[in-house]
Amino acid sequence: MADYSIIKYRILLYLNWGLHPIYRCRNLVYTKSHQAERSGFPSAKVGGSHPRVRGDQDSMEEQKEDARHRTRDARQEEEGTSSPESRVLSPESSKRYALFIGCTVPARARHYELSVRRVADIFGIELIDLPDFTCCGFPLGSVDTRTSTLMAARNLSIAENAKLNVATMCNACTSILSEVNWLMKNDARVRDYMKSDLAQLGQKYDGTVQVKHFARILYEDIGIDRLRASVSRDLSELEFASHYGCHYLKPSEFYGGFDAPEDPQSLDILVSAVGASPVNYENKRECCGGGLLAIDEQISLQMSRDKLERVKASGADAINLVCPFCSVMYDDSQRRIERTFSTEYNIPVLYYPQILGLAAGLDPKELGLEMNRVSTAGLLAKLGM
Repeated sequence: MADYSIIKYRILLYLNWGLHPIYRCRNLVYTKSHQAERSGFPSAKVGGSHPRVRGDQDSMEEQKEDARHRTRDARQEEEGTSSPESRVLSPESSKRYALFIGCTVPARARHYELSVRRVADIFGIELIDLPDFTCCGFPLGSVDTRTSTLMAARNLSIAENAKLNVATMCNACTSILSEVNWLMKNDARVRDYMKSDLAQLGQKYDGTVQVKHFARILYEDIGIDRLRASVSRDLSELEFASHYGCHYLKPSEFYGGFDAPEDPQSLDILVSAVGASPVNYENKRECCGGGLLAIDEQISLQMSRDKLERVKASGADAINLVCPFCSVMYDDSQRRIERTFSTEYNIPVLYYPQILGLAAGLDPKELGLEMNRVSTAGLLAKLGM
């Protein structure tokens, strides 16, 4: 049987997936129904029935196969062998990571990458570039689950082959890579499909890689105490409104209990660690609107405007975030939002590594602050720069 997923993936790989991700909102905390949805791969046959929708057309063999997978999962869970956690990579240095920059960062957020690399140098984090990395697969998630999963699994395989864990910079990349990583370790059906698909690409994945957002690496691996100790520039005059985004912590099952998705604190704690003040504001957990940008631009901009209104009302000096597409909405699109709704915000939008770099005494140019769309001159003036 021709493998439709592999054929499409080879085409995407050839093109190197040069399109910007089209985000889908997935704000709900992980549920069993979501696991079932991702486990139901599209038929490999063009025009075939979608196994997510069970009906009379399903053969008895398909139903028996599902039953076998469920039985095996239950047995492995009972025996404690369902997850290869004991084989998770433990490099000699926990500060070595394969840097996964995704599609949006090199196209629209070079200042983010610049600040991440500069901050990594300060704390001795070795970020290694693996040239075979491609798109994470997130943009295809709502269109073709199997191909999306294969793209993520292939990237995990590349990192595993290099014996490196993965550091991500984009919330959506973090979400899909973490999700597929979790499923490959805990869902026998997904694992079997992916084993077969990866084999056709000449690859395999044993589930030994860990995926962490760079902000989480700073929070957990470097630690709040070391971040505090790195401060050489006083940021006490600055107040930041943190935007977490939809995928930084959700679906929560895939993040191993990191932070509380319904009451997140980690980004605010990171702001406090460098001497600045975190600011609470209404509707803090709401989406930036980026997921709708390619579908309904007006609604997307309205969502961003609503968040900017709340941030302005809070009196914050700037927005703190860790996702390039959220920055596209709040920073790149801020002037457009002002023109569309006849208002003015002038709210700078900084990535957390830029804030940390400033606190550590780095020059603003080293952190790419001149690339931020909304001027940071007023912010720097408060620091006497």
